[in-house]
Amino acid sequence: MKRVQDHYFKMAKQQGYPARSVYKLKEAQAKYGFIRPGFRVLDLGAAPGSWARYACKLVGVHGEVVAVDLRPLSIDLPACHSFTMDVFELDARALESALGRRPCFHVVLSDMAPKTTGRKDVDHWRQMALAQRALDIAREVLGPGGSFFCKVFQGEELPGFRKRCQEAFGSVKVFKPKSSRPESVELFLMCLGFEKEKRGNR
Repeated sequence: MKRVQDHYFKMAKQQGYPARSVYKLKEAQAKYGFIRPGFRVLDLGAAPGSWARYACKLVGVHGEVVAVDLRPLSIDLPACHSFTMDVFELDARALESALGRRPCFHVVLSDMAPKTTGRKDVDHWRQMALAQRALDIAREVLGPGGSFFCKVFQGEELPGFRKRCQEAFGSVKVFKPKSSRPESVELFLMCLGFEKEKRGNR
């Protein structure tokens, strides 16, 4: 397994990405094709910047990527709007103030994760709190038909969170990238077809 992880790490460096996590997004994009040229993408938990860099390539010059994290990006992305901000203080109004216009996105990404403690129950709860915050933001800023790709941890809170996603999206799939460690509790939810009229169904 170490050789596999080294493979992704080395490949990321060779391709100009600061972290191997980019291949999780690449796998999802290859399967679902949910990020397209001209799209507006909000990337939550964006540092060090691998997902944002890849998203910039996908949306092209007519698209837009907005990256948010507690830490600044470690790479320079001139085509990306980057904000150092706590997601628990982020909402549509804060984005409107930062961008100078009403925020409306085609895609919301969340690779947010807590600092792990080694206690699975605590780490799971913290991760699902971040996932829920990402979902709340997505419901505020996605346009009709939009997509939400979010990291979650396996555990007792996941079924309830998945149900809340199903209340807002036409399709919700569990996705385990090959680039994730097989023993990891990390999963992703691929939520497609945001239905604006369901925003109030909690």
